[in-house]
Amino acid sequence: MKFLRLVGSNLKRKKIRTLLTLSSILVAFVLFGYLAAIRQALSQGVDVAGADRLVVRHKVSIIQFLPESYEADMERIEGVAEATHATWFGGIYQEPQNFFPQFPVKPEEYLAMYPEFLLPEDQKQAWLKSRTGAVVGRTTADRFEWKVGDKIPIQATIWTRSGGQRTWEFDLVGIYDGAEAGTDTTQFLFRHDYFDEARDMARGQIGWYYVRVEDPDKAAGVAAAIDNEFANSPAETKAETEGAFVQGFADQIGNIGAIIQAIVGAVFFTILLVAGNTMAQSVRERTGELAVLKAVGFTDAHVLGLVLTEAVTIAALGGFAGLGLSWFMISAGDPTGGLLPIFFLPRQDIVIGIVLVVVLGLLTGLLPALQAGRLRIADALRRL
Repeated sequence: MKFLRLVGSNLKRKKIRTLLTLSSILVAFVLFGYLAAIRQALSQGVDVAGADRLVVRHKVSIIQFLPESYEADMERIEGVAEATHATWFGGIYQEPQNFFPQFPVKPEEYLAMYPEFLLPEDQKQAWLKSRTGAVVGRTTADRFEWKVGDKIPIQATIWTRSGGQRTWEFDLVGIYDGAEAGTDTTQFLFRHDYFDEARDMARGQIGWYYVRVEDPDKAAGVAAAIDNEFANSPAETKAETEGAFVQGFADQIGNIGAIIQAIVGAVFFTILLVAGNTMAQSVRERTGELAVLKAVGFTDAHVLGLVLTEAVTIAALGGFAGLGLSWFMISAGDPTGGLLPIFFLPRQDIVIGIVLVVVLGLLTGLLPALQAGRLRIADALRRL
């Protein structure tokens, strides 16, 4: 505590230089926060994917359909607790850029498969009673300022209605929230029975299945049994864990983790050089003052600690401000306008950021602090 006034005075000595150094560190940690959130978004929730859920799609491609009758066959397979399905709708709301995922589903089965989707009971019952009813995640509802009771027109890009009509109108009967930060709250869900009766093609066909297994440790065996069940059929399947399915999409972009680590590493190496040079220059400018401090009784350890405290203080002021600003900006929502279904700053990355702040302060201050600590009083005073 007795060094704080000295540290404060030193930081205010060259205000512009200190401000620029703090700004560079702040920007680096804002970038760190955004890259962490983007990595989490592009992995699409691999970390929170259900360990007991499988995704079953067509063996050739996910754009190929599967028969709706497969659901009953899957539920007879040993180890399968329940199964349900979904289909990509791909419509647009008002403008082509208003993208968000839309799926026709079986309401009760889908909500049972995804208990992390928190829908009030009265809204769930309203969904079950309304054939044109739909529910939407909180993120999408806030994005378009929707509320329960609104009528939502969706323009079809794939699934036209009987007679070639492209407009589907839904009654918004519910808004669901997520049980945890990684829950996707961008989905727009409506009833499959209404969709199947109204569409003008591929009736009785669905996009993919979700399967809950009784024992997550036996998920691979159950997936193999599902694929064997439909082997040599007109629509063979590929079953895999939900995490593997999501990771497959992420891998199409590339090794996201490695790419982001490389960017963060380059940024922090640059900041290390900038901040380290600033500290070294500051110590050189104060060589005489440090010698005077030693002459009046400050030990080598005291001087070393003073310089290190100054370096850590600069890193902490800039780093924590950057982390706080990135958290605030990320909490404000997806900057792409809804293209990222999951966008938040994970807690583990906040902890990593805090550790990086401390490490940055110590590394930038270590060499100048050692030089200051080893400073000989006579040599320093001779330079005055």
